[in-house]
Amino acid sequence: MARPKRRPAFLGNTAIVGVGYTALSKRSGRSVLALATEACRNAVHDAGLELRDVDGIASFRFMEDSVPTQAVATTLGLDPANYLLDSALGGQAPCYLVMHAAMAVDAGLADTVVVYRALNGRSGARVGTNRVPGPATDFRYPVGFSAYAQFIAMWARRYLIETGATNDDLAAVAIAQREWAALNDRAMLRKPLTIDEYYAAPWVADPFRVPDCTIEVDGACAVVVTSLERARDLRHLPVVVEGAAYVAGRGPGLDMGDAMLWPDLSRNYTSLIAEDLWGGSGVTAADIDIAEIYDCFTTSALLGIEGLGLAPRGGGGDLIRSGATRPGGSKPINTNGGLLSEGYLHGMNTVAEAVLQLQGRCGERTVAGAETCVVTSGALTDGSGLVLARG
Repeated sequence: MARPKRRPAFLGNTAIVGVGYTALSKRSGRSVLALATEACRNAVHDAGLELRDVDGIASFRFMEDSVPTQAVATTLGLDPANYLLDSALGGQAPCYLVMHAAMAVDAGLADTVVVYRALNGRSGARVGTNRVPGPATDFRYPVGFSAYAQFIAMWARRYLIETGATNDDLAAVAIAQREWAALNDRAMLRKPLTIDEYYAAPWVADPFRVPDCTIEVDGACAVVVTSLERARDLRHLPVVVEGAAYVAGRGPGLDMGDAMLWPDLSRNYTSLIAEDLWGGSGVTAADIDIAEIYDCFTTSALLGIEGLGLAPRGGGGDLIRSGATRPGGSKPINTNGGLLSEGYLHGMNTVAEAVLQLQGRCGERTVAGAETCVVTSGALTDGSGLVLARG
């Protein structure tokens, strides 16, 4: 288990105050820098701030698919920029960078920080079709073990074996999230999905079919982090950062294939951060009104649901089939349709959806009366999470 920690000072004293998107598409026809700049501008204006109020930017790139924060600081005209943070993490980064932005604000290193993710993930550098690099490629590539879906598929197959879950559980995730996506004008996949359509879909990598896999997009998303004191004077209700955690479990870092050294492939990092998330925030899984769980693949959602204690091990599929996670259910999960249906912005949109929900700004998919939300970022041995609360 992760080592219990005292409650950091930034928790309860910092907040997310604005959200910005670009359009999501299969071919933007624009540079990644232009997308990043637009999303950041939109987030700042959404918060009721001016660009002169911003003095920090944080972002991440995976296999050099985006642009550095220095470039975005220039296009935004920040003068000066007191805090710039670039991370080489992938989907583990959104909650982690929000955590770092909140720490920077609380420490006085910056007043207001924009956290963004921007990429041409469909028309440009595609994670799904790229060979994942690493020092073990001489051994992986000759046997065809090279793509991200293959790594996650191995975890997924082991998860099914260890827990007794089946493809019906995977299908339940895809079908339920498509119901949420039908209520989201921004979602790339809004057409309802039936169980027959799920099983008729082409295989990608056993046990994954096409609906089990996230949809790659061109686009960008950003959120704005500042002090709670300042947030109370802005346009929208502040969304307070009440819990935050990151963990790198055993075996990450050298090569993506090293994730196979993880001792129990029926679990992921969420089982390690749960104690810190709940302990730091003072709430439990039972107290959470909404969960926005990283879902690059259907099993990633199940592992997150179970790792956080929202369902027992192997019971995520039963929870979803009960209707609890769907629109109108008692435990709404991935209310924008998730990465599976809205689009793969590597989880930045997962954080954004949590903020919009707690501010009551999601239109007909708004979860009435929601006060708390847990968010996760990442799928394998390392990742991050936030507990957010309506201010």
